[in-house]
Amino acid sequence: MAGSGTAHLRADDDVILRVEHLQVEYPAKAGLKVQAVAGISFDIRKGETLGFVGESGCGKSTTGRAVLQLPSPTAGSVLVQGKDLTKLSSRDMRRERTRLQMIFQDPMSSLNPRRRIRDSIREPLTIWGRDRGDGRQKVDQVLEQVGLDAAVVGDRFPSELSGGQCQRIAIARALIMEPALLICDEPVSALDVSVQAQILNLLEDLKEQYGLSMMFIAHDLAVVKNISDRVAVMYLGKLCEIADAETIAKRPAHPYTRELINAVPVPDPSIRRRSEQKAPAEVPSPLNPPSGCRFRTRCPRAEAVCAAEEPQFHKITDGHYVACHFPLQETPMVRTSAEPVGV
Repeated sequence: MAGSGTAHLRADDDVILRVEHLQVEYPAKAGLKVQAVAGISFDIRKGETLGFVGESGCGKSTTGRAVLQLPSPTAGSVLVQGKDLTKLSSRDMRRERTRLQMIFQDPMSSLNPRRRIRDSIREPLTIWGRDRGDGRQKVDQVLEQVGLDAAVVGDRFPSELSGGQCQRIAIARALIMEPALLICDEPVSALDVSVQAQILNLLEDLKEQYGLSMMFIAHDLAVVKNISDRVAVMYLGKLCEIADAETIAKRPAHPYTRELINAVPVPDPSIRRRSEQKAPAEVPSPLNPPSGCRFRTRCPRAEAVCAAEEPQFHKITDGHYVACHFPLQETPMVRTSAEPVGV
């Protein structure tokens, strides 16, 4: 996994978010610390969607919240259009958050059950003095943009709507402030598959309409691949691979990435996937992560150097970076018939 290595691909004038050596630790019993995020670096350029994928507990959501300083990271820098958020006062950071909005995993719990939909969406405008008498019109407009009839849902409460409708409302509430960066924290995992597709298509349309940059977090690689321009693969607090979505799906360089791809269900039983997985599937504790490469305890390619030295990011091809002593080189994913759905 990458330590001090980075995968910065963009010129400064094209980057809306630059994260350098981000570290997030939480105190635990007996004086120990949980290393939720352990020194990762990445960029998101204007108009780009960078997807984060990995198993539950790998640090994806913690990374998204650390970008918003919720809470502030233990170490590292978070630069939004050149301004380091980690150095801002609480008042200045509160003002900066108007440009950074988040969509949470559970749409029902992210909305106030005692507020009508129109009031929940309008509240940010009121708080920041942007409601100059046309607030209702702006709310109705953004509701229409997310595919909801303002006359029908505007005066309802969240409990009167479906999960998919509530997630559209959460998106509308985030867009009302016209953010530069949208952080989507597992925004479709609580929804039915058919509704997931609707929300993903909606986010794609809104990205084009608003010129949004997005950080899209999910544990489902198929979902991340379909919506992202580039994909960052995380494991136990570290980034192990970054590449464009098509390269991740077709030519993964890290053994963990390939195992994630192999874990995606395939409806056709005649399709066989090649796997080297031989090690136990148990994830090590973040209280005491393995030395060297954190994936080595589960990696069939691990050797002595993997325990002794932490792999740094290095370039495979243009835009494709991996942190592995023994990457899969240029070996493509080989299957006996058609590609599985979604990958």
